[in-house]
Amino acid sequence: MTMLDVRDLTVRFGGFTALDGLSLSVAPGETLALLGHNGAGKSTFFRSVLGFLKPAAGQLSIGGHLPGSAAARGLVSYLPENVVFHRALTGLEVLSFFARLRGEPVSVVMPLLEKVGVAHAARRPVGTWSKGMRQRLGLAQALIGAPGLLLLDEPTSGLDPVSRRDFYALIAEVAGRGAAVVLSSHGLEEVENRTDRVAILSAGRLVAQGPLAALAEAAALRAQIRVTARAGQADALQTRFGGTRFNGTALELSCDMKLKFDLVRRIAADEGVADIEVRLPSLNDVYRFYSDNGGRS
Repeated sequence: MTMLDVRDLTVRFGGFTALDGLSLSVAPGETLALLGHNGAGKSTFFRSVLGFLKPAAGQLSIGGHLPGSAAARGLVSYLPENVVFHRALTGLEVLSFFARLRGEPVSVVMPLLEKVGVAHAARRPVGTWSKGMRQRLGLAQALIGAPGLLLLDEPTSGLDPVSRRDFYALIAEVAGRGAAVVLSSHGLEEVENRTDRVAILSAGRLVAQGPLAALAEAAALRAQIRVTARAGQADALQTRFGGTRFNGTALELSCDMKLKFDLVRRIAADEGVADIEVRLPSLNDVYRFYSDNGGRS
């Protein structure tokens, strides 16, 4: 089953093509990171899924329903980068209002406020809350009614590191219950190990999608290995393994991902080695490669 199905989606504004033949799908329980530079088409994609934009071509469905239909709206929740609530209302009043709009009992409100960590401020006007607290209130709003598809646009904006950790733990819990999650973020390091797949947009085109390891392999990105030599052994190690000298006592080597285990095993068995560090291709490496090459590996 597919919760979000997008096929050859094209969106134009006059003579400008914001999305060009985009195709992707997200299954229930799956988390997809949507990446791209400013202007790549991420916000246009979100607005299309929400039914705010009419595509020039292609098809898009949410749980088999057309965007903007009553059935699709019932399945989708959206958290924008900058949430705005009436500053004079309390957090409890804000969330109670949105619960009623969703057709949910007000009894769901306090548990949600507790879940996102702002229950202590529930009866204070939102205007007195910090940006991070308002962002967490926005997440609570997005979770009302157990949505089938959760759209998150720069969701950790304004959150401190501990709150970001808690946020992603909550998103993992939501996905674990079967919701499909699509999140957009410029914080590549924070989403690297928290999503099932990544999709990279460049100038409105989808240039890559898949699990991080598969994209790194397709791009032929290499593992980086730093070897620290024992005293007086750096020259001998470089003779045996090659690489580039670093700080006089270390070597920098790179190797094909498929060969890294054998190389590390041979290095570890060498008596001249004091320490080994292995760095695998990161999401930042993958993103930079596909953005710079337009999907050509």
